[in-house]
Amino acid sequence: MQFLTDYTAVYFTGIDHVFNVYSTFAEFTLFGHPVEIKFYGLIIAFGFTLAVLFGGRMAYKWKLDLNKMLDVLLYGTIGAIVGARLYYVAFEWDYYSRHLAEIPQLWHGGLAIYGGLIGGIIAAFFTCRKNGLNFLKLLDLAGMGFLIGQGIGRWGNYANQEAFGTNTALPWGMYSAKTAAYIAQHQEEFAQRGITMDAALPVHPTFLYESLWCILSFFVLFWICKKHYKFSGQLILCYGILYGAERTVVEGLRTDSLYIGSTTLRVSQALSLLLVVVCLVILCARLWRLHKTPVPFSPVESGGDSPAPAKSGETIAKSESTQQKEQNGEAEQNGDPT
Repeated sequence: MQFLTDYTAVYFTGIDHVFNVYSTFAEFTLFGHPVEIKFYGLIIAFGFTLAVLFGGRMAYKWKLDLNKMLDVLLYGTIGAIVGARLYYVAFEWDYYSRHLAEIPQLWHGGLAIYGGLIGGIIAAFFTCRKNGLNFLKLLDLAGMGFLIGQGIGRWGNYANQEAFGTNTALPWGMYSAKTAAYIAQHQEEFAQRGITMDAALPVHPTFLYESLWCILSFFVLFWICKKHYKFSGQLILCYGILYGAERTVVEGLRTDSLYIGSTTLRVSQALSLLLVVVCLVILCARLWRLHKTPVPFSPVESGGDSPAPAKSGETIAKSESTQQKEQNGEAEQNGDPT
């Protein structure tokens, strides 16, 4: 078994240091077949795990049925993987129509975040209906979890030296042999889209922009959840606005975007802008309605409420005090000292 293979030297314009970035964590042979464990997969798994742990903790606080939540997690994850792949294949159909056998080969890459969100949400919707869970409240939990997973998962792109942007002279511009090779190999495609790229120059580390924005957005959503949570669905609407705004801008810098047909219109950029507008309109309408007609709201499921231990202890203490007073009264009547 070999560890930390396939590395590349990464340079940043304003940093006087060379970073050796490894894309492969381990390589070994299993039953005669070569197996590679990529840092990309490990980082994605780590982000997913943190998102699940956070979601489970919030679900416990909101008194949601954790067994039903596990069903949603399972089917939602499957739906997300299928959706992410189908979304990517649909917009790269010119290639996959001639290579049908490669469609299920996920290990070769080709997953789209928006497809994953759509597939996961659809699967979660039907699972919630079957299990009797509040779908909008679950989406609010998922929105915060998405930002955790996306914020961490984007560093998998750094390990692979992918999902970068156009050339830049900014102090955080990034350069490596892998970025240069990708740019050199795709010059014809860039020309068709009206993009001018120089393989010898640094590029925008767009994975970093999205990672930082997602992590910051998570704290914004968490603050809204704690201080200004007024209705089920509010947090997922805020997620759509925050993430959509970032993706609208950053997608315009990327060099690996999916396009609508032969146009220069980027799929994720158009979808992100639409997402921002729709979520903003719905959010403003709901908040205005609540401003005119306030309705009490709590994310905690009322059906799961139970007496708190402190109150139970207080009740027991009162009962014992009452019994003591009764005993003292009987003792006074009998002339017994106390």
